[in-house]
Amino acid sequence: LTRQNEPIEPYGEVFYYTDAISEHAAKFVQQFGPGEEPFFLYVAYTSPHWPLHALEEDISRYRGRYDAGWDELRRERHARMIEMGLVDQAWPMTDRDPRVPTWEEIDEKAWFARRMEVYSAQVDRMDQGIGRIVEAVRNVGELDNTLFLFVADNGGCAEELSAKSGGLHIPSETRHGDPVQRGNDPTVMPGAEETYQSYGIGWANASNTPFRLYKHWVHEGGISTPLIAHWPNGVKQRGDLTNQPGHLIDVMATCIDVAGADYPQVVGDHKIHPVEGQSLKPIFEGKQRAGHDAIFWEHEGNRAVRAGNWKLVSRFPGPWELYDLSADRTEMNNLAEKHPEKVAELTRTYDAWASRANVVPWDQRPR
Repeated sequence: LTRQNEPIEPYGEVFYYTDAISEHAAKFVQQFGPGEEPFFLYVAYTSPHWPLHALEEDISRYRGRYDAGWDELRRERHARMIEMGLVDQAWPMTDRDPRVPTWEEIDEKAWFARRMEVYSAQVDRMDQGIGRIVEAVRNVGELDNTLFLFVADNGGCAEELSAKSGGLHIPSETRHGDPVQRGNDPTVMPGAEETYQSYGIGWANASNTPFRLYKHWVHEGGISTPLIAHWPNGVKQRGDLTNQPGHLIDVMATCIDVAGADYPQVVGDHKIHPVEGQSLKPIFEGKQRAGHDAIFWEHEGNRAVRAGNWKLVSRFPGPWELYDLSADRTEMNNLAEKHPEKVAELTRTYDAWASRANVVPWDQRPR
């Protein structure tokens, strides 16, 4: 735990990191929010990543909520997402991950359900903290004039932790000297600081309804995430959904645009790479922005390019797959063999970007 890069000790009888992030963010707003100059605040929560640590008062609100299991949760969420207009009912929902058993086949149902209860409690606590930050902005009189952007950095995390899981981020004991039980052990209920568990592939599969795969991969289950924008003085399409695609690189460009700032070409003796993102402001104003000719991803060899409704994607070290996202956002119908010319075109587009962006092929990376 650090403040301004200096190691510090957790404070208070009960120290919960999500609350500490919220508290400090709200204090920053109170300190720097008043005045004429625009302010920028990046709040990087670690919730709801593992470990599954939550306060019992938050967990209790979700007790029993997931007793029906992940299959039922996927059906329920898919139906609600269609009703809300978030997904097209024409897109087929992906099958349950073949590595995930049916809920009926699970013996330790109480433990599995508890994992999702704790995970949800982490999200709940983060949401409470965001409310505190919003109130801080309101209290300095800038709520109507402040752009909030809320986005998750990836899809659900399917990683399963074992007793051998290690690293500097996994402590061997608590602040009070009690041993930490590492790994997903069905005999140990998660939630308390003496545990270190993850919510696992079954619930990640449900979190990513209706898409394929997870964080780490660049199929839609790994990269598709909603962005929520709130700005009373600037967002004209209030309460509306837009299916105009954006990329995380657009966040910087948007902040520069709405603040009227200039992005430097040089800082000191260091030449700065130009911004590649495009402002989202036209979308806030209800317009159809020109958008990117193509947007790209690469993570540990998993790679993708999207141009219009076409998406070329590969799961390392596998071949390219091709999908028409307008008809098949869930990536169930691979069109690579049917449209080899489109595969070749998008491959050239991706290769040109990868070369320019200094992407090292995963099988050629330095060891």
